[in-house]
Amino acid sequence: MKLIYRILYRLSVALLIVLGIWGAFFYLTVIDEINDETDDSLEDYSETIIRKALAGQELPSNSNGSNNTYYLTQVSEEYARNNKKIRYSDEMIYIDEKEETEPARILKTIFRDQRENYFELTVSIPTIEKEDLQEAILWWIVFLYITLLLTILLINIWVFYRSMRPLYHLLNWLDHYTIGSSDLPPTSRTKITEFRKLNEAARQSAMRNEQIFQQQKQFIGNAAHEIQTPLAICQNRLEMLINQDNIAEEQLEELIKTHQTLEHIVKLNKSLLFLFKIDNGQFQENQKIKLNDIITKLTEDFREAYAYKNIQLTIIEEAYPEIVLNETLAVALISNLLKNAYIHNIPNGSIEIHISSEKLLFSNTGIEETLDENRIFERFYQGKKRQEHSTGLGLSIVHSIARFYHLPIRYFFNGKHNFEIKFHL
Repeated sequence: MKLIYRILYRLSVALLIVLGIWGAFFYLTVIDEINDETDDSLEDYSETIIRKALAGQELPSNSNGSNNTYYLTQVSEEYARNNKKIRYSDEMIYIDEKEETEPARILKTIFRDQRENYFELTVSIPTIEKEDLQEAILWWIVFLYITLLLTILLINIWVFYRSMRPLYHLLNWLDHYTIGSSDLPPTSRTKITEFRKLNEAARQSAMRNEQIFQQQKQFIGNAAHEIQTPLAICQNRLEMLINQDNIAEEQLEELIKTHQTLEHIVKLNKSLLFLFKIDNGQFQENQKIKLNDIITKLTEDFREAYAYKNIQLTIIEEAYPEIVLNETLAVALISNLLKNAYIHNIPNGSIEIHISSEKLLFSNTGIEETLDENRIFERFYQGKKRQEHSTGLGLSIVHSIARFYHLPIRYFFNGKHNFEIKFHL
């Protein structure tokens, strides 16, 4: 999950909780304030009626032109003692003028006159529909919450991207950085200390990697020259000795074995150096490669070898894809797959190459059991059936090339051994 999404998620949850608590408090506060104002009006109204009743003055009519009403009834002393002197309640009352029932705030007061008679005064004032109020407040809270939440999130997104711009510049550089390109991170002009330190750390790391890369590149070049040359000289001298007429047969056999071992060492050294170059990214020149043309050309070179084992080669061309690769690596990829399909095949076997717009599939006969999918691309792994003239690096080279270009590659067995490479056009 991206950092901005994690921040927005946590911020939304926190705001939901905070605004929910605020909404409940706001609702209770509003209702309490409304009740306080209504109760004050009821107290004033009831005090006016009680004063007139105690003074023997004429009481106002039950309705004073508004919806306010009162009822004065005489009660017993026992009733007066068993009930509170002042009681508030919310009830539904019938209003004659409107001929309908409406919610009202009720005040009931018990008082005593000069004759020791007890009276209960019931004063009512129509009030608001609390359910309607609650629903209205709820919807307004939801509306305000959504508006406030979106506003806060948009502001946070804007502030986040403005503040994190140096980090995104650095991440963009890392996505496109290739060792050996000498492309250092962009200079950070931010005032944020952490981003300046991060940018400087990336710059220092890139410089160290470039230095190590150049050292490895120099080592590989020296190794290619300093090792291959003596090996070639040794091969030439052995060939000269083998071609002499006065050499004994036993000596000739030993020289031939030594020459074959030396040839194996030469091939092994070349393969290892080639792997080092791939892993160090020394093949940077890419171009559009027509896989069909390369496969056609290389299979022509292999047809004589295939004929020796009587191996049937079939090429199925559903499409003619063009892939952006280094030409040297493209040839190495196809040739090593062809060599692998030949070396580990059986006499009178078959090889099928399937080319489509999405993948390249090599299928070949061989031993009648699956190979270890987790080790098939390891260096020097050849399974149970080891080949005398194989270096064990062919599939490692294929895997390194596919990994270098982020091409998914997999092995599976369905009666035949299959190597599938998926690519993006």
